[in-house]
Amino acid sequence: MPTGWVRPSTIRAGAIPCSWPASTGCTARWGTRGDVFEAESSVAVLADALRTRLAGPPAEPWSEPRADAPLARRLRGLLDDHVTEGVVLAEVAGELGAHPSHLVRSFTREYGIAPHRYLTGRRLDVARRLLLAGVAAAEAAGLAGFYDQAHLTRHFRRFLGTTPAAYARSAERMSA
Repeated sequence: MPTGWVRPSTIRAGAIPCSWPASTGCTARWGTRGDVFEAESSVAVLADALRTRLAGPPAEPWSEPRADAPLARRLRGLLDDHVTEGVVLAEVAGELGAHPSHLVRSFTREYGIAPHRYLTGRRLDVARRLLLAGVAAAEAAGLAGFYDQAHLTRHFRRFLGTTPAAYARSAERMSA
C-alpha cells in the first residue's frame, strides 16, 4: 500500500464530519447564517476530499462522478426561496435527502459556482435593487440578508469592485 494511504476498512462511516451545523453555536463565531453556510460548504467539500484521499486511489482515476442536475436545481430553488434568511447546509441536505458534500459538488458542477457564492450573489442583487430605489446602505444590508453594513460592503467590494455608497451615488448621477 502506498505511503499516506489508509486501508478503506479502517474508515468508519461518520468518522470524518460532513457538516458544521449552525445549532452548535458557530453562528456567534462566524457572524451570520450566510457565513455559516459558506463555512459548512467548505467543511463538507474538505471532509469529502479527505474521505476520498484516505480511502485510497480510485479504481478508475479518469472517471468522475456525474453531477446530479435535478438535485442541483432543487437546491437552487431552495436558495432562491430563502435568499434573505439563508439556509443551513445540514438542514437542506436532510430536506433534499442527499449528503451535504454531494449537494455542494452537484450544484458547483451544474452551475459553475459554489452554492454559498450563488446565495451571496443573489443577496447582492437584492441589495443593489434596494440601493437603486434610494434605500440607505445600512438598511439595505439587513433587508438583503447581510448581517450589517460592513458585511454588505465586504461582499459588495469583492463581487462588484466598489462600495454600496459609491454604487448608489453613481446611480443617482446617471439618473440626474
